[in-house]
Amino acid sequence: MELLTLPGKRAKGKVYLLGAGPGDPELLTVKAWHLLQRADVVLFDALVSPEILALIPESAERIAVGKRAGEHSASQREINRLLLTKAFTRQTVVRLKGGDPFIFGRGGEELQTLAQAGVAFEVVPGITAASGTAAYAGIPLTHRDFAQGVSFITGHCQLQNRPMDWQGYANPANTLVVYMGILNAGLIQQQLITHGRSPQTPVAIVSKATTRQQQRVIGTLEQLQTLAQDPRVVMPALMIIGEVVALADSLSWFEPEAANNDLQLQHEHDAATAL
Repeated sequence: MELLTLPGKRAKGKVYLLGAGPGDPELLTVKAWHLLQRADVVLFDALVSPEILALIPESAERIAVGKRAGEHSASQREINRLLLTKAFTRQTVVRLKGGDPFIFGRGGEELQTLAQAGVAFEVVPGITAASGTAAYAGIPLTHRDFAQGVSFITGHCQLQNRPMDWQGYANPANTLVVYMGILNAGLIQQQLITHGRSPQTPVAIVSKATTRQQQRVIGTLEQLQTLAQDPRVVMPALMIIGEVVALADSLSWFEPEAANNDLQLQHEHDAATAL
């Protein structure tokens, strides 16, 4: 990894690697909210919800550095350069990532760059997409009767060229959560079935989890590729594969339409109060 520094100068600021959670702004930690309020600059990913971005004060500089499949975005090297530059010119630098920055968020890579350059940093964990999505979809990731373990994997990039433990992921006693797997749904379906997972294993794809736009598509493993093509599935979306998905209907509690109504009532209340 290339070390990027400004010769003869010492960084005056501190970088806060901050997890924004899965989308609902009320799932932010109190510490994350306080840091956003005093940020001088915020570098944010594409998966950070508009509601959370709205919490950034107008006085703070905003820099979008998000990554989207098939779309132009800042490279990791460019993001590293920006973080270092801002640390040398700003006091409070917030690196805002969807979910938790240490779970498929490349947070460790960015901190390595900062550490090598002698820049002070702090990590503020967030609710990862897996736990947030499962909770709002009515799916317990573990359950004594259905799943004694859970695995988080990324379905992004060239899975065919990576040493994936498909035998382990096909374990019927475990829940499998796949981040960024929509484009490779067919390959994931094929590999799991080939390595012994039952084609009838319940699966769920949850889109825009914890937000008012949440959609949940449920089926079986042999239908995974078809489910991924459902028009209701829009990014960001997460796959949950395992027997625990069978509990989704009975444990479902989140109603996006009700959340929309609550938001409208809050807006009406705020408007009335302002008069």
